[in-house]
Amino acid sequence: MPEQEDRGNPSTSAGAAGGSRDEGAGGAVDWEAERRRRRARFLRELAEARALRDRVQPRRAKAARLRHAMRMRTFRW
Repeated sequence: MPEQEDRGNPSTSAGAAGGSRDEGAGGAVDWEAERRRRRARFLRELAEARALRDRVQPRRAKAARLRHAMRMRTFRW
């Protein structure tokens, strides 16, 4: 998993350096941008993990798709 660490470190170190310099002018904006970057990275990794799980356990993935389809069919707007 070294590529995950390498992928995460540049954005974290750049965000931390930028936040300390611009604390008075745009500290809240930098903090919010960093939070969005972390959230986007987390959601990408979560989707990747789900895709991997679906490939590794195709029967369970199919059952989950069918359950989801049934929920959507019985849902009332």
